[in-house]
Amino acid sequence: MFKYGLKLSLVVLALLLVIAGAAVAQDAGQLEVFSWWTSGGEAAALDALFQVYSERVPGVEIINATVAGGGGSAARPVLQTRLAGGTPPDTWQVHPGWELLGQYVAAEYVSPITDLYASEGWNEVMPQGLIDTMTQDGEIYAVLAGVHRGNGFWYNKTLLDANGITIGETMSVEEFVAAADTLKAAGIPALCVGDSGIWATAQLFENTLLGTVGPENWMKLFAGEMAWDDDLVKQAMAAYSTMLDYQNEDHSSLSWDQAVAALMDGKCAFNSMGDWAYGEFVKAGLVDNEDFGWVSHPGTAGSFVIVADGFVLANGAPHPENTLEWLKAVGSIEAQEAFNPLKGSIPARTDVDREKFGPYHNWSMDSFANDSLVASAVHGSAAPALFQQALNDAVTVFVVDRDVDAFAAALVQGAADAGMVAN
Repeated sequence: MFKYGLKLSLVVLALLLVIAGAAVAQDAGQLEVFSWWTSGGEAAALDALFQVYSERVPGVEIINATVAGGGGSAARPVLQTRLAGGTPPDTWQVHPGWELLGQYVAAEYVSPITDLYASEGWNEVMPQGLIDTMTQDGEIYAVLAGVHRGNGFWYNKTLLDANGITIGETMSVEEFVAAADTLKAAGIPALCVGDSGIWATAQLFENTLLGTVGPENWMKLFAGEMAWDDDLVKQAMAAYSTMLDYQNEDHSSLSWDQAVAALMDGKCAFNSMGDWAYGEFVKAGLVDNEDFGWVSHPGTAGSFVIVADGFVLANGAPHPENTLEWLKAVGSIEAQEAFNPLKGSIPARTDVDREKFGPYHNWSMDSFANDSLVASAVHGSAAPALFQQALNDAVTVFVVDRDVDAFAAALVQGAADAGMVAN
């Protein structure tokens, strides 16, 4: 009798432990993470962050509130509606600079996390220049998961080799045109573009603009010290038009990642895109410098276009403690080393083990350390949202009519409307 009674007691105890564990898990609550990371490489990288968080804070239910659409084109309106309605997610993906400070900090949608930088030691391991882009009135409002290089120019190495085209360490627009003409003669579109989201071809223009005006004039443009109808800007617009002559015919029906897939499939040769494209190559199992290669977008060698991704603490977050733990996880060395090899970006931290990263990432880290750093307008860091929208609208028209003077006039007006005029 005692033996059976003991067995029954052990069963009851086990059941009680299971119930207690479930209660603890339930009490741990939830965490809603809002982002636009839905492509294959993006989703894999985001899942790596979730895994690190769950290991650090077990029992919390993660609500993955993603909204498809590259660059946040579809996500931002959804987020803005929620914020205006007083139902914020706990945390959301954000770009530093104008987007963070102008759209979210100014409207008091986010709370400062300055104390985390002290408690987690981030002030010592993250570049001050990056921290400054997330700082207002001495308070810091986001932590970066990684730093993308926006001015990448990717190519299908096998396809180029088959057509006798060799890519050097840098590339000019003229060298691109020469390669494009060779490919055109073989019936192959040179440029893979997926601009069903107009931001992708706006980024093609942004990169071409940088390649023409250079980083110093780039700074002047966004400081209002150089006019958007300057002759150099118009030269960039003409070069952009030339590059569009070589794009795939179905560009308007493809998303950015579908254009990258077309490159991988050998349907076209080059793609101008940030290094989130690298995440698609990784997801497909392709190998650096064997299946694909890269170079700076024509003319932009020596410059690094920053497209950084961070997360914030919502003002009035439903689960503030879980959110703070999420931000700690995102800024941790284990998360940065797990996330960025899959995403294509480089860590925001400077103390990671570079041997854990492949050839592209080490090349990008060297570029970040040595090249001129400029912020992206297309991705919301270099200019206010008003100008960002004006740029997208102007690009939409230019892709059809190729009118350089009208393009320049539209950007002049957009800059004036956004207050981007020097005093």
